Amino acid sequence: MKTQSAVSPGRIASIDIFRALTMLLMIFVNDLWSLSNIPGWLGHTPTHFDGMGLADVVFPSFLFIVGLSIPHALKARQRKGDSRRRIAGHILSRSLALIVMGFLLVNQEHINRELTPLNTRVWQILLIAGFFLIWNVYPRSLGGGKFSSRWLQGAGIILLIVLAAIFTGGDTANPVWLKPYWWGILGLIGWSYLVSAFVYLFSEGRLIGIVAVWLLFNVLNLLEFLPLPENFPVIKLLISASNYALVMSGVLASAIYDRISQEKNRHSWIPGLLFTLSVILVVYGFAVRPFGGISKNLATPSWTAICAGISYAVFALLIIIADNFRLTKWAVLIAPAGRSTLTCYLIPYLIYPVIALAGWHLPALLTTGVVGLIKSLLFALLVVQITGLLEKIGVKLRI
Repeated sequence: MKTQSAVSPGRIASIDIFRALTMLLMIFVNDLWSLSNIPGWLGHTPTHFDGMGLADVVFPSFLFIVGLSIPHALKARQRKGDSRRRIAGHILSRSLALIVMGFLLVNQEHINRELTPLNTRVWQILLIAGFFLIWNVYPRSLGGGKFSSRWLQGAGIILLIVLAAIFTGGDTANPVWLKPYWWGILGLIGWSYLVSAFVYLFSEGRLIGIVAVWLLFNVLNLLEFLPLPENFPVIKLLISASNYALVMSGVLASAIYDRISQEKNRHSWIPGLLFTLSVILVVYGFAVRPFGGISKNLATPSWTAICAGISYAVFALLIIIADNFRLTKWAVLIAPAGRSTLTCYLIPYLIYPVIALAGWHLPALLTTGVVGLIKSLLFALLVVQITGLLEKIGVKLRI
C-alpha cells in the first residue's frame, strides 16, 4: 500500500506546508463573516485600532510565502534553460494574471443588481469559471491536445470580456463601470510579486542585493508614516511598500535557506538564524509602533515588521519539523492547499453564490459561537478536499 505524502517529490516540505496552513487559515477567517458571537481577536481589527487579530496575520503570511517561492521557481526555470528574457516574460504574464483577477474580484463586490443585465450571483459564478478556463493546467490526455486547451482558454477570455462589458457598478443615480477601488488580495500579490521577482532575477540571487532592497522597502514603509516636511523627497509606489517588504522578507528567508543549506555542517544553523531575524523584526515593530500604531488596513511599519517576524518564526519551526525531522504525514489532509493554492483560494467564490442562488440557510446554532467556529473550520477543510478532488480530474490553476 502506497503511503500518502504531504509533499510532492523535489519540493521543499516546509514551504509547501506553510503555504497549505496559511491557505487553510485564510479560508477559515474569510468565513467568519457568516458567524456571530465569536471572539473579536479572531477577526480583523478596525482601521484606526492599535492592534491586530488573527485574521490580520494571514495575508502578510501569504505575501511572505510568495517571496519564499520566488527563488525556487526562478531557479527551476533557469535549470530548464530559460533565458533571462523568457523568465522576465513569465514574471510579467503571471503578475498581469493576478492583477486582472484581483481587479475583477474587487469589482464583483460593487456590482449593481438592478443595472447589470444578469443575475449578480450568476455573474460571479461565470467570472470564476472564466478564470478556470483561462488558467487551468490542461492534462495532456485532453482530446485535441494544445488545440483544445487553446479553444477553452479563448472561450474563457471571451467570457471575461462579455462579463466586463455588461458590468455596471455604483448606484442607480451614478452608475460606474469597472474601476480600481483597490487591487484586491490577488492584485496586491501580483504587484508585489512583479517587483520582488525582478529584484531577485536581476540581483542573480545575491544576498547583499536582496538585503539592500528588503531594507529599502522597510524604510519606505516607515517614511509613509513619519511626519516629514512637505518637500522631503519620498519614492511614491503604486501600492504600500509594506507589501513589497513582506514579499522581500520571504525572498530573503529563502535565499538564506539556500545559501546555508549548501554549506557542510551548517544546515542546523538555518532555524536559529531565522528565529533571530524574527526577534529583531518583532522588536523593531514595537519600536516603530508610535508611527501609525499596529494596523493592517493602514499597512503600518509596525504591523509589517511584527507579521514578518511571525512568519520567520513559523517558517523556522516548520523547517525543524518538516525538513530536519521529516515529520510531514500530519499535513496530508491539507496538502492540496499547498499544491493548488490559487484553485483553493477561488473555490469559495463559487460556493458562496451557489448557496445564495439555492436559498440555503444554516440554522443559527451552526453559525454562533464555538459551534460556528467549528463550522467555519470544517468549511475550510472541505474546500481543501474539493481542491484535491479537482486535482485528480485535471483541474488545477497555474499562472
